Amino acid sequence: MLRKLGFLTIGLFDEADPRRGHESTLEIIELGERLGFDSAWLRHRHLQFGISSPVAVLAAASQRTSRIELGTAVIPLGWENPLRLAEDLATVDLLSGGRLNPGLSVGPPMNYDRVKDAIYPGTGDAEDFSYARVERLLACVRGEPVTDFAGAIGFEQFSDRVQPHSPGLASRLWYGGGSLRSAQWAGEHGMNFLTSSVVKAEESEDFAEIQLSHIRAFRAAHPLGDRARVSQGLVVIPTDSASPEQRAKYAAYAEQRTPRTLTPQGPARMMFAPDIVGTSEEIAARLSEHVAFREIDEVAFALPFTFDHEDYVQILTDMATHLGPALGWKPAVTS
Repeated sequence: MLRKLGFLTIGLFDEADPRRGHESTLEIIELGERLGFDSAWLRHRHLQFGISSPVAVLAAASQRTSRIELGTAVIPLGWENPLRLAEDLATVDLLSGGRLNPGLSVGPPMNYDRVKDAIYPGTGDAEDFSYARVERLLACVRGEPVTDFAGAIGFEQFSDRVQPHSPGLASRLWYGGGSLRSAQWAGEHGMNFLTSSVVKAEESEDFAEIQLSHIRAFRAAHPLGDRARVSQGLVVIPTDSASPEQRAKYAAYAEQRTPRTLTPQGPARMMFAPDIVGTSEEIAARLSEHVAFREIDEVAFALPFTFDHEDYVQILTDMATHLGPALGWKPAVTS
């Protein structure tokens, strides 16, 4: 039975009118709360026409919602200073009343050779993009000392740990992983685990079987075992209330993306999950056959990147009113 239903959006915008795109994203999050969704998640895009600062957008969302959890899936830490990011995360978590769920990943930024001089002038080749970068952030969020000084200098008071400190935030940190090693590492470090529609084909070329192995490896390594939180992200597009034009658009979108799901892609052998398009009854039947879906009780279904605002309204409404209940989910009550 599905316990938590969430959605994920990239927040695309027109370069000529970026405010409208960001406003659309905020309206979608507000709609999600009204429909009873448990969580809303933002993707992270740099030097593209999608949300580059999800933490800032979620700060705005925290003031326009009261219940829905707000997440990032995921913040690539290669672009971030862990201490500064910890300050931002704690601030937004406090403003939201403890609803922030930051998802993180490591590795060099995309197109690193083209951007490293802009991000890290003079130190680009010395930066550490390993799991140690996450460990630095974890320490900051948990309130561990980051300096050996605390006290007064003149009239000003200084802390030896990141301020503000938000108790409980560390327990809501997620790691977004697509490999067996990342799943194990997240479990060993007591994080929650985000598994998405992209995984690495290491021991199999069956997407669902690969994802299942990651979930089990994570929980085997986690102190909480089978109680450790895992959220699955797939692209599902319910068509219950869609117009004929929308159904045709959705089918064409999925068909265009299908070839990449058939075999591992690129040197890293990445596997992509097929998009699932159909009525909520049809989608629920497909998911019931998905061996990884049967292992989890919370999801963050991904909204397609290139659709219109009206399409997202229809998809989210069908998810909340048809698909969720078909999966055993009950909408949260909004006061």
